[in-house]
Amino acid sequence: MNWEKIEKLAQIEELKNLSKEKPVLIFKHSTRCSISSMALDRLTRNWKDSDSEIIKPYYLDLISYRQVSDEIANEFGVMHQSPQVILIKDGRATYDNSHMGISYGDILAEAK
Repeated sequence: MNWEKIEKLAQIEELKNLSKEKPVLIFKHSTRCSISSMALDRLTRNWKDSDSEIIKPYYLDLISYRQVSDEIANEFGVMHQSPQVILIKDGRATYDNSHMGISYGDILAEAK
C-alpha cells in the first residue's frame, strides 16, 4: 500500500480537487496509540494493489500535524477521532469511521 503523506494545510484543497476524479481515503493515525497502530495494520494487510486504482490513500500523522488534522475535521464536517478514516468524494466526506469500526470492506463499498 502506497500511502501519500499529508503534512501541509494546502494539501486539503488538493485532496478535495483530486476527489472529483477518484475517491480519496484519509487515515488519521496517532503514533502514540496501540489501537491506531492495529487499525492501520489491519487496513494495510487487507489492501490490494488494485485498490489504488479505485481509491487514492493518504496518511496523516496527527501527532506531528495536529493543525492539519483539525482543519480536515472542520473542512469536511467530521468530528476528530483517532484512529479515523475519512473517504472524500466530489470534495466532501461521504464516509468516516474510527477505532475498531474501521472496515476495509465498508471503505471499498463506499468508494464504488
